[in-house]
Amino acid sequence: MTRAKLSLYDTTLRDGQQTQGVQFSTAEKQAIAAMLDTLGVDYIEGGWPGANPTDSAFFETAQTQHATLTAFGMTKRVGRSAENDDVLAAVLNAGTPAVCLVGKTHPFHVDTALGCTLDENLEAIRASIAHVTAQGREALFDAEHFFDGYSADPDYAIACATTALDAGARWIVLCDTNGGTMPGRIAEVTRAVIEAGVPGSHLGIHTHNDTEQAVAGSLAAVEAGARQIQGTLNGLGERCGNANLTALIPTLVLKSPYREMFDTGISTDGLADLTRISRKLDDILNRVPRREAAYVGASAFAHKAGLHASAIAKNPATYEHIPPETVGNARIIPMSNQAGLSNLRKRLEGAGLPTDDTDALRLILDRIKTREDAGYSYDTAQASFELLAREALGQLPDFFEVKRYRVTVERRKNKYDQVVSLSEAVVVVKVGGEKKLSVSESMDAEGTDRGPVNALAKALTKDLGAYQDLIEDIRLVDFKVRITQGGTEAVTRVIIDSEDDKGRRWSTVGVSANIVDASFEALVDAIRWKLVQDT
Repeated sequence: MTRAKLSLYDTTLRDGQQTQGVQFSTAEKQAIAAMLDTLGVDYIEGGWPGANPTDSAFFETAQTQHATLTAFGMTKRVGRSAENDDVLAAVLNAGTPAVCLVGKTHPFHVDTALGCTLDENLEAIRASIAHVTAQGREALFDAEHFFDGYSADPDYAIACATTALDAGARWIVLCDTNGGTMPGRIAEVTRAVIEAGVPGSHLGIHTHNDTEQAVAGSLAAVEAGARQIQGTLNGLGERCGNANLTALIPTLVLKSPYREMFDTGISTDGLADLTRISRKLDDILNRVPRREAAYVGASAFAHKAGLHASAIAKNPATYEHIPPETVGNARIIPMSNQAGLSNLRKRLEGAGLPTDDTDALRLILDRIKTREDAGYSYDTAQASFELLAREALGQLPDFFEVKRYRVTVERRKNKYDQVVSLSEAVVVVKVGGEKKLSVSESMDAEGTDRGPVNALAKALTKDLGAYQDLIEDIRLVDFKVRITQGGTEAVTRVIIDSEDDKGRRWSTVGVSANIVDASFEALVDAIRWKLVQDT
């Protein structure tokens, strides 16, 4: 069976940038484009030239080895020729091989947003696409609000699509702009457009995730005959996001019937790099990756229940729909109060620890369950679990001992009569028989107070004697606090995520009635785990 070519069009740098709180720099856009190019997508939409300095600067230097670089814009304005529309000219001046123009296909939007007649809008579509193709560029037409427009006036929506096709558009992309169309309806309308004269080989789909069905809607369009999918990495996009290519790509490559029907051009190496690319994007955005994300999330192949872990140890296919390494991910057997010996053995084996002493293993399980009753969570703090297990097995080196610590927080007015705070920490540790006292403030170079936990972290890592060089590259990248009991007997759980220059990321936990004390416990665990790995 000959597989049909299925084109993948990434709009992370344009539609993804419309995510609330996301604003890429030019350098970040270049880095993301390079990752997408290596992944193997067919098109990379870099932004809207002329709309902002960042997008314009990106197109001045952007280069790709595989993907077709695409500039985004809109059809010409009514009352101007395509040749004399400065907005359209800015898009074309980017010099990209492909140009994607968005245009109206819903009579309501033509009347309300554009304030012109339906025929004038059709002419704007025709003239704009023809102008692009006359310059030797590949033209794509994003048919905005197409599904809503088809419901209101199917003849006019299809007329917009066929007008763009007749003017030379390579792709007509049906957009579910509001994200509210059901997958079955997307398939129905897609088939109707093909029957009306737009070949599936020229038809694309662009969905939004406002009903959590953007991926399903994209697959429905493909099954109905569309041959291009537009989407974004990690589902970035306005409001609830766009179709998530990080989920779509492995589904298309690995799952029936898509793998038998379509050639996406994504190689095995590209697929195996998917998790790294997904997490690198989150790193660029300074966001914590979604643990529950399909395929690439940290919990995507986590097996917490003892029954599951026991079966996984015998055959991973019992509870995994694909091998995690296929998409560059890894299997995790977390420890919790639901864990059994199977979970524990698997986790200890992964840490290179012995598993033959059943009595010791039961002691570890008892400690975990007792401590989780007190508020600890080893499900999400794997590094702290490993330290607990090593201690029970007599395999935790005595790197240093914390003798005491103190934190003070002072509030005062500065010279501008503004109320500011300053945190100061004192930590005394014993390393190799020698006591060391370190003092640090939480004020950063800009004069901003970073709080008592920051002061503690700086003091704790200031002087660990012979181990100091090993901890210089530790960075705290996330800090999560949860109150596990209410009222006057509240217990605070702190989870700290750390990373180092070797690309390792680990989580530690601390619990106390005092948030600072809980934080300090997690900090100490973070350093001890690092030392275990590097000594």
